[in-house]
Amino acid sequence: MISPGEEVIRKWFESKGWTPFDFQSDCWQAYLEGKDGLLNAPTGSGKTFALWMPLLIEWINTHPDNWQSKMNNGLQIMWITPLRALTRDIRKALSESAFDIGVPWLVKSRTGDTSNKERAEIKRKNPEVIITTPESLHLMLSNKDYERTFRNLKAIVVDEWHELMGGKRGIQVELALSRLRAINPTFRTWGISATIGNLPEALEVLTGAVPHKPDSAIIKANLEKELRITSILPDTIEKYPWSGHLGIRLIDKIIPILEQSRSTLVFINTRAQTEIWYRTLLEKHPDFAGQIALHHGSLDRKVRDWVETALHEGQLKVVVCTSSLDLGVDFDPVETIIQVGSPKGVARFLQRAGRSGHRPGVPSIAYFLPTNALELIESAALKEAIEEKFIEEKTPMELAYDVLLQYMLTLAVSEGFDEKQIFEEVTRTFAYHQLSRESWEWMLDFLVTGGESLTQYDEYHKVIIDEQGKYRVTSRRLALMHRLSIGTIVSEPLMRVQMMRGAYLGTLEEGFISRLKTGDNFWFAGRSLTLAKVK
Repeated sequence: MISPGEEVIRKWFESKGWTPFDFQSDCWQAYLEGKDGLLNAPTGSGKTFALWMPLLIEWINTHPDNWQSKMNNGLQIMWITPLRALTRDIRKALSESAFDIGVPWLVKSRTGDTSNKERAEIKRKNPEVIITTPESLHLMLSNKDYERTFRNLKAIVVDEWHELMGGKRGIQVELALSRLRAINPTFRTWGISATIGNLPEALEVLTGAVPHKPDSAIIKANLEKELRITSILPDTIEKYPWSGHLGIRLIDKIIPILEQSRSTLVFINTRAQTEIWYRTLLEKHPDFAGQIALHHGSLDRKVRDWVETALHEGQLKVVVCTSSLDLGVDFDPVETIIQVGSPKGVARFLQRAGRSGHRPGVPSIAYFLPTNALELIESAALKEAIEEKFIEEKTPMELAYDVLLQYMLTLAVSEGFDEKQIFEEVTRTFAYHQLSRESWEWMLDFLVTGGESLTQYDEYHKVIIDEQGKYRVTSRRLALMHRLSIGTIVSEPLMRVQMMRGAYLGTLEEGFISRLKTGDNFWFAGRSLTLAKVK
């Protein structure tokens, strides 16, 4: 028998001319049965609605008389993504569908790009749904009275779990989940992944190693997403070097592909190469002017937002990009992707290929341009691996003490923590289920005294033990400094790149700038620049 909520959702699907896939219906059923789980489905197959719709179904079922009324519900859903860039698309998909269906939920994003005004609004009145990143979730845990924010939580969905698992940001998610489960053990945890080989282990890491829920579900979409892969080769293979980067010499081979396609993403592995390819494409084909753009992590956020918006609206024919456009972003007009050089893995190539034809039933069209002779072999291996459905496994990290120390300091900055309780919570995670009491005692001592090496320096005495035995930070300056530095992504020191008249272009590594002299020319943001001064 179909529940009232599911009936509403299926009618909405019909109004759109859609029929739910079996894997979507399976996710709805598993979630409504109270299970945690992991969804594995191809990119562009409707994964978001597979886990968004059961949340709405449950709300309608549990509020049969007033599910369309606005109420002060508090935070119901946390949706975690690895990239800030993904929050806009996810927020749009969740907000528009909820509005169409008639569920008056407010969907907000809480990331490093969120304005102070909007953060204050979220803190004053929690929306029903918050889309965030691992770092911003830990920032929320550093707030006073954070437990009140999460007490009504119904579900946490971790998007692109394969991208987080295996790194320290994945451990951040594990630790945050361990704290939230202690506040509210009834909420459900679901992960979404398109490309991962070790699904059972990925689920175990997500849901906690001790104790592992026996009724967790792994749902795989039995959808064959058509992928058409073509290699771009030189006329004479004998001239291929064994190493290096020949790719730019084959640029004439890809111009016809770009002309025939409505919109193409050209993936390059380094930011320096994206600048070279962008410049060379414009030189070879001046008609691309106004239809070609550049996208990488060093560019100003406003520039990247403009490129993404123009892609959505079909204004761009070519975007030369790095991994900054790898994940989840839904660009309907993109018909083709071209991978220049090794993608460094089957999973990454599939992820990038999924940027084209990002809709159910539409084929993904991908070209691979080997830049040297060894990558010719990789091209053949890549095709064989995809045919045999082989995807690399992600090995989860364990016992990352630096991440744990940062997390302990986060809790000390907020409400303070009882060390016995937090030790018990932390050792339920996969990352720290083998953590010894001896190591834990060392970390507690390090937070209080700075350890044997730093005990003489007052600035490393970060935490005190209060009268109730709680570990707490009392210095407002230290709390502010900690909140400003939460995260595990380590990068080189960066310098802002600014025009003499004031226009801000982005950031460059300090090491690169240090090798330039005043008057030297270099390419950045698709422009030929001259170094005027370093300030």
